[in-house]
Amino acid sequence: MRRVIAVFVIAVLGAGAFGLSGASSGVRVGATRVSASALRSELSAISMSPTLTCYLETFGSTSFGSGAGGGTFGASGAAAWASLRVEGLAIVQYVQRRFGFRATPSRLAVARSSLEGELTQAAAGRCTGTSAQALAAMPAEMLAAQLKAQAASLYLVSRLDTTIKLSAASLRTYYTSHLSAYDQLCVSVAVVAPSRVSAFRADQQSGLSVTQLVSKYSLDTPSKAKGGALGCYSPGQSAYPAVRSDIGATPLDTFPVTPRSFTASNGQTYALYVAVTRRTVTAFTQAASQVYADVQSLNANAAGLVKQRILAHTKVAVDPAFGRWGYSSSGPAVFVPATPPNPDVTGASVLAGTSGATYK
Repeated sequence: MRRVIAVFVIAVLGAGAFGLSGASSGVRVGATRVSASALRSELSAISMSPTLTCYLETFGSTSFGSGAGGGTFGASGAAAWASLRVEGLAIVQYVQRRFGFRATPSRLAVARSSLEGELTQAAAGRCTGTSAQALAAMPAEMLAAQLKAQAASLYLVSRLDTTIKLSAASLRTYYTSHLSAYDQLCVSVAVVAPSRVSAFRADQQSGLSVTQLVSKYSLDTPSKAKGGALGCYSPGQSAYPAVRSDIGATPLDTFPVTPRSFTASNGQTYALYVAVTRRTVTAFTQAASQVYADVQSLNANAAGLVKQRILAHTKVAVDPAFGRWGYSSSGPAVFVPATPPNPDVTGASVLAGTSGATYK
């Protein structure tokens, strides 16, 4: 639930780097403070673990690369992490004050399973190692803070009137009313050069079948040899959400009118057409994990406005070394301050003081 309640995507308004050493005061949320040394330790842990870095980057579309100099961390990543910590603390404080929430061992166990699941779903097989290994790369205090924030987020969602209960009965009811969203999907693809998209569309409109279009236009040799067939995907597989999104509401055995684009390993960009060739109803027991993830996402979206209200009424202080607290496009967040358009002031033709008099 942290994926939306503790929104990780921030409006990056500039670029730069934050040092991982030096004195600063960290962040303060209400009466709770996370020291600068603790934040630096957490950022260092992220930078030292490729598995943790990858999962966090796919989780929130934020880069956790190093900065321009030695011992530095990318500004957007440092600000994003500080923002996540602020939001987690604010939610914990709110549910403690409003509902008397306690992070019991059972709630923390559920939170860990939930967080691992969300990381796995976000990564969709793009990271080496497992989400459990990513969490294991966190220092003990860092992990404890994340699990407590996750537990508080889950608890908050459960108390909202607009959310769906994460009970077996409620999940089954949701599954029954959205049955086609959990079909096993067998798909065919055509990878088309941009220069041939217009011709592809013309032949598509003239009535050529998926197999014929693949044979004539596709550049992907392995799938082309099978008439475009790429494989079948079921709920619970890491690639399933992406496949389901790619086919959308396109009818069987039909490529969409508008393709998706992707960049191959050779750096070239191609048009990708995806057609579903067979749908098979999936039993609830097989689809349960995907249903759970979908309901979690819906609940988190419903909780987004509540999160913004919580943050808007929480007293927050952030050391400039980690970013600036304010309103971004997604609400209150720690963001990267804008930087001057010309970083090299030595190249300016005129340097003026506050009086307006020129120095040269």
